[in-house]
Amino acid sequence: MAEPHHSGKNQPPYPKDWETQAELRVLRAKPGEWEKLPTWRADMARKGWQLLRVHSDDTELVAIFGKTRRAPPLGDRKD
Repeated sequence: MAEPHHSGKNQPPYPKDWETQAELRVLRAKPGEWEKLPTWRADMARKGWQLLRVHSDDTELVAIFGKTRRAPPLGDRKD
């Protein structure tokens, strides 16, 4: 499995190839807001999102949620 990017706030906190597999949402919280994660998780799960990864440091908690992309309809294929 590819390693996440950790090169700063301008880089996404997940491997680049995740973007081709799923829609992603990144939620960030400061230490005083970390208790919000269970609520975020429940809200996102109700909408069909899965919690993929959580990581934290001294300054913030980062939760990454994903939803598998749907394949485009095949429509009228001409083989």
